Amino acid sequence: MSSERQPTFAIIGAGMSGLLAAVKLREAGYEFSVFEKADRVGGTWRENTYPGIACDVPSHLYSYSFELNPDWNYLASPGEEIQEYFEGVSKRYDLERSIRFGEPVVRCDWQGDRWEVEGGSGYVERFDWVIAATGILHHPKRADIKGLDDFAGDLFHSAQWDHSVPLDGRRIGVIGNGSSGVQITGTLAPRAGQYTLFQRTAQWVVPVEQVEYDEAQRSEFRKNPAALQGLHDELDVAFHQGFANQVLDGNSDIFEGMRTVCNDHLDNHVVDPVLREKLRPDYTPACKRLVVSHNFYDSIQVPQAELVTESIERIEAGGVRTTDGKLHEFDVIVLATGFHVDAFVRPMSIRGLDDVMLDDVWKDRPSAYMSVGVPGFPNFFMLNGPNSPVGNFSLIRTAEMQFAYLMKLVDHVEDNARVYAVASPEAAHRFEEERVEAAKDTVWATGCRSWYLDDRGIPFLWPFPFARFTEEMEKPRFEDYSIE
Repeated sequence: MSSERQPTFAIIGAGMSGLLAAVKLREAGYEFSVFEKADRVGGTWRENTYPGIACDVPSHLYSYSFELNPDWNYLASPGEEIQEYFEGVSKRYDLERSIRFGEPVVRCDWQGDRWEVEGGSGYVERFDWVIAATGILHHPKRADIKGLDDFAGDLFHSAQWDHSVPLDGRRIGVIGNGSSGVQITGTLAPRAGQYTLFQRTAQWVVPVEQVEYDEAQRSEFRKNPAALQGLHDELDVAFHQGFANQVLDGNSDIFEGMRTVCNDHLDNHVVDPVLREKLRPDYTPACKRLVVSHNFYDSIQVPQAELVTESIERIEAGGVRTTDGKLHEFDVIVLATGFHVDAFVRPMSIRGLDDVMLDDVWKDRPSAYMSVGVPGFPNFFMLNGPNSPVGNFSLIRTAEMQFAYLMKLVDHVEDNARVYAVASPEAAHRFEEERVEAAKDTVWATGCRSWYLDDRGIPFLWPFPFARFTEEMEKPRFEDYSIE
């Protein structure tokens, strides 16, 4: 690449990772365009607006390291407050002038020296680098249930909430009891006339009380940035040097401690012994993503609430019929059934070297060298892509480290007056073999069914310690790339 011209960047997505990339590229003086399918920034916090939505990571940790927020109102902030945070970052860094709203990317074609990126409107532009910041939880999964279209009432996915539908006093059924289903239950069950939660697998519920920061505390953080930084760093160390590493050993003693804490919480809060046992998991804590809640057990015990563990046979005009033959009648059905976590940049058409299509490379399952790059696709990198540590590290910290890694590759290409960098097939194969073997020893592989598992039953997450991730991101193995 000629040193006379600065490289240009396309960023796909204006959620947490995309905004991060935009801020850092602007600080570095690079030209970039952000392609965003929606009409505003925010990603998952823009899309998910269901009652009770909140982050399960402390707010002061779920913040950019360069943009700590003294004004968080809660320990675990509700979605609306997090959305406001990202919108505020976008405005403070004047990012919106570089965002093409309502412009989903439909095609990226490698042209030999640059990427040609096409948006849904037909707009086409060429860039030297593409950063896919599309996230992992953005394609709602409606679940394979017969009769979804037969229901006569209102039916929608938790990530596509219909706020025009009245809820108070109505008969509401929620299918799915992961984090979304639990948060919805905590907020909606007390408001409903009749509330039913359909549970396939009991969840380990971690009792974390919702803490509200008062004005005096927020004022102190505003006046004393060092205290705010200290709180962030304290949370960061506790999270990444403690829990993040413990889950990598499926036999760790920490899980018995978790089991005791969660079981004590269950035993002390759920009165009915039958309901209590329905809510008690039979697998290792943290095998599935832990659910954090301060009000789930209280809400599932209100008089109008019911927990159903019978399997669903089908949905009919009147409601949900379970395999015991019972018809559960509803006015509203909510599908809290998760996301297609293997989609990543799909359904975009991504064409790399020698006309290779990313869909073909990923026909079995997604994978990426060091979680960021794919052989055959030069100068195309992902933030929080396949095999990223989405189950035990902070997503913001992960994205910041991955972006810094990418910029080291950009600098290496520029310093050597080359056109592109692409991970070698040999390096990707070696990394994937090592990753798969390590994943088999983690808690995620101890026998439960979760969205962490790929089609082979192997966890698709980063299975190495945080220190390994830090080292790999800080010191890219340039020998593992073809620099052309």
